Amino acid sequence: MKSRPVIHMQKVAGISGSEAHLLSLLPRLREHGWDIRFLMLHEDEPGAWDFARELTARGVPLDAIRIRADVDPIAFAELLAYLVRKRPAILHTHLVHAETYGLLAGTAARVPVRFSTKHGFNEFREMPYFGLADRAVASLAHVEIAISRGLARYLEEVEGFDGESFEIVHYGIEPDGEPAPYAGAEPRLLCVGRLIPIKGHIVLLRAFAQAKKELPALELDIAGRGPLEPALRALGRELGVAESVSFLGHVTPIQGAIEQSAVVVVPSMGEGFGMVALEAMERARPVVAAAIGGLGEIVRDGETGWLVPPDDPDALVRLRVEVDPVEDAPAAEHADDALEGDAGVSAGGRDACCEQRLRHPLPSPA
Repeated sequence: MKSRPVIHMQKVAGISGSEAHLLSLLPRLREHGWDIRFLMLHEDEPGAWDFARELTARGVPLDAIRIRADVDPIAFAELLAYLVRKRPAILHTHLVHAETYGLLAGTAARVPVRFSTKHGFNEFREMPYFGLADRAVASLAHVEIAISRGLARYLEEVEGFDGESFEIVHYGIEPDGEPAPYAGAEPRLLCVGRLIPIKGHIVLLRAFAQAKKELPALELDIAGRGPLEPALRALGRELGVAESVSFLGHVTPIQGAIEQSAVVVVPSMGEGFGMVALEAMERARPVVAAAIGGLGEIVRDGETGWLVPPDDPDALVRLRVEVDPVEDAPAAEHADDALEGDAGVSAGGRDACCEQRLRHPLPSPA
């Protein structure tokens, strides 16, 4: 008898933390013998098709359903028909659109095992009644996963979830050989992430402009795409630092850009995990990160990087001006320790988590 597939699904607009995680995880799961498919919900953004090409190039079959609005009955009907036709043994949803559409359709299609992973902080989670609706949808999952303890606490505080009800499974990456030392003569910073407000690029640019007054040779690379790019370019011109800031667009693989930087900055105002911090440490680069969400579980302050208060450009400036990124950088061996710890497990770690849960009786959805 042909085995029933495991379907992961997510709404994709570009390649950021959760997408980078899936690009690492899903091929590894196939290597371990799982019959993995990916279902991409999308609004036809170019970044979605960048992700689709990356994933299929790594051997993972991909199907796509277009969503025309946040509430799209046609897309829901297409999804329900898809699940009835594919008959997955497991449906694993990622992010809010896939969770809502997927758990409702998966329940209607009688998918026997339903996982759902929550990946990040979102402003809409603080809207009135959103938590009530989100908890109702989440009750249709057999297992709810959060990618950090910080995210589980946030969901408890903002939406009323029981933080202890989440399985905590951090992202993981595979080490990729010996990292090259920073060879630049002048200090260069790198920020990686979608160009959206919660990622903190505005705070970073203001801090960078202040730091340039003390360190005129300082340079900043910004890797990523998103709707905020025109506003960020305009802010750079307004602050007089446009010639020192390079917008790199989508960069893959990101390791090359990390090795060309002295320090990686993660100024997010909300971060479920912070994959780029882990990627920076894998390349032996120190990290300056906001002390929020999962970042405090990755970055050991003073060992693998430095933690600063979120949304505080003055703190970023003080740290950047007072600390030499080459002379005072935390030792690379500390980064190795972090990669071997709880937050640095490889993609196989989540595979093992899924296998462990499937070997034991699953709780019935409420």
